[in-house]
Amino acid sequence: MSGALLNDVHSGLNATRVAEHVEVDSVQTVREAFDTARRTGRQVAVAGGMHAMGGQQFRAGGVVLDTRPLNGVQALDAERGVVEVAAGTTWTQLMHYLAAEGSGRWSVAQKQSGVDRVTIGGSISANAHGRGLAMTPLVGDVESLAIVTPDGESRRCSRRQNTDLFALAIGGYGLFGVIVSVELRLRRRDALARVVEIVPVDELVDSVTDRVEAGCVYGNAQLATDEGSSRDFLRRALLTSQRPAPSEVPAPAARPPAHDWEGLLLLAHRDKAEAFRRLAEVQLATSGLIEGPDGHQLGEYADGYHERLDLELGSQVGGCEVTAELYVPPRRLADFLEDAASDLRERGADVIHANVRFVRADIETYLPWARGHVACVVFAIHTERTPDSLAASRTAVRALIDLATARGGSFFLTYHCDATGGQIKTAHPRFRDFLREKDERDPEGLLGSDWLAHHRALIV
Repeated sequence: MSGALLNDVHSGLNATRVAEHVEVDSVQTVREAFDTARRTGRQVAVAGGMHAMGGQQFRAGGVVLDTRPLNGVQALDAERGVVEVAAGTTWTQLMHYLAAEGSGRWSVAQKQSGVDRVTIGGSISANAHGRGLAMTPLVGDVESLAIVTPDGESRRCSRRQNTDLFALAIGGYGLFGVIVSVELRLRRRDALARVVEIVPVDELVDSVTDRVEAGCVYGNAQLATDEGSSRDFLRRALLTSQRPAPSEVPAPAARPPAHDWEGLLLLAHRDKAEAFRRLAEVQLATSGLIEGPDGHQLGEYADGYHERLDLELGSQVGGCEVTAELYVPPRRLADFLEDAASDLRERGADVIHANVRFVRADIETYLPWARGHVACVVFAIHTERTPDSLAASRTAVRALIDLATARGGSFFLTYHCDATGGQIKTAHPRFRDFLREKDERDPEGLLGSDWLAHHRALIV
């Protein structure tokens, strides 16, 4: 496809005119696309599900490689619990395969949460994380990967082979080559018992520690976002966790009753206190229930949902949620949220959704965002599609980054391009070296993105 106009699926803030949108379904088509781009003097960006909001998958005037046709399970080692999949495979495709056609013994250890129709290669490229209470980012689940580098060679990378490239490609945003397949370590397919309670934020870390000691494997906390209540705003957490159920308890065929996701999201735009109350009512009622091994990993997300919300809300300009993901040491979580609540309230930021997850340190990738054990806080700020509203939300994101880095924390690079050069250097001290590695391994500059161009201009 030539001259395509592409955009990210989530926010719709990255409309980009590309010279070519190429669907790739094999190593050979990747090589051919590289050759074509080289002849025409264009850069190549690599896309999966196109949910990233920072422009990593786009290059204006360049060639975008759509990896989604490159999908399917290639091998399953049912004894070791390792599966190899083509990089364009979505998490739901893999999970359905393991449930229906696999050995029945395995499921994914974790997946990028909040959205399902993202590709495994894309998640690995961002080194995303799931809802594990004591898991590293996805790098910890990767046994090996195959990548086509800018010279057209296909290389197998692991902790024993091409180790430097392994560390660069995971969390490398597609800048070191096109990941074409991934070997993932799986987890035993256990039924899970839900544990749900509301806890004050200043007790959240201790509560999570207790859950882990009690055998809980997964969990996350939804925060109250009613900025009109100084008692509740980012001070109460609905903590939901899952632990393996006793082996004699059979896994159910269905998930616990689901809430009306879009209805609650609409309510969160109108009455946040009531939205939290209803969410808590539904979730608390599921405490003690047994669910299958996959349900808690799936995320309710409907493409284009905000267009429907805009109609309900009567918005004339339309809106979206600007997302920021911040990391702080767990023992600094409560005071970080206290200062964040004060700052967001003072700015009049419209926080629709906020949650907390916990991630162990990543000591394997070149550009880690979790350099220690971190509490991960995700904010979704409702933003009208006007210059003033977008600018206000981006300023709020930068203020949150300052609050996180002042506590020795960091932020996720995938969601936006709002950070200043100074913030990037503080939160990601190896970023300049990351760019140097990119240039040394791709001296022609064949692989690129709007995200890379933006950040290169900041890091001088």
